Amino acid sequence: MQHILVVEDEQHLAFGIKYNLEAEGYEVTTAGDGSAALKLFEEPAGTPDLVILDLMLPGMSGYAVCEALREKGIDVPVLMLSARTLVEDRIRGYDVGADQYLQKPFELEELLSMTRNLLGRRAKSSPRPDRKEVGAVYEFGRARINFDTFAVVVGEEQLRLTHTEMKLLRYFAENEGSVVTRAELLEHVWGMSHVPTTRTVDNFIVNLRKYFEEDPAHPKHFLSVRGAGYRFVARGEA
Repeated sequence: MQHILVVEDEQHLAFGIKYNLEAEGYEVTTAGDGSAALKLFEEPAGTPDLVILDLMLPGMSGYAVCEALREKGIDVPVLMLSARTLVEDRIRGYDVGADQYLQKPFELEELLSMTRNLLGRRAKSSPRPDRKEVGAVYEFGRARINFDTFAVVVGEEQLRLTHTEMKLLRYFAENEGSVVTRAELLEHVWGMSHVPTTRTVDNFIVNLRKYFEEDPAHPKHFLSVRGAGYRFVARGEA
């Protein structure tokens, strides 16, 4: 039975979500704040298969909870709930590692659909047959990256990348030399078929070029492939 953790401080909403998820055949645990939720991941019972995480929590925001999970290397799918409507709020949620973002108030069927989608996506998603194995430490150009600790050094400068930027960088490293489409990146890095703006992937590539290219206007590692997507070249290409 798949296990879902619901982190919601409004008891009536937490109860309603729990009731309906259990009716769908899931095992459900609830937590009223972020600290309690993080403690559950330290218990021997095992990591939940999905976290439904409210953004506005007492003491510790949903952003902070999600970021803490990712920093611990916990890659459980996270569905973030929020009454906030700004695009910037959704983007921040994705930046700290959320997989989906659902605005309150929401329809029950939409919540259940997203739940099924997130729980089933990893089983369906298969890596490329030519995917390279990348260890904890990866080097290219002037950069040295530790994917376990998120330590990034370029030359003598230490950088701090977001969880999504690290996932994107790792995906490029695993598929070094191959052309990857925006749709493929959205599926395997963001875990979705769409994001709030059509240029989200492109904007993240701009960030990676700023971090790692000596001349971001003339990249040698993160290359655009017209009409197709992007290609990462570790040794650099003119």
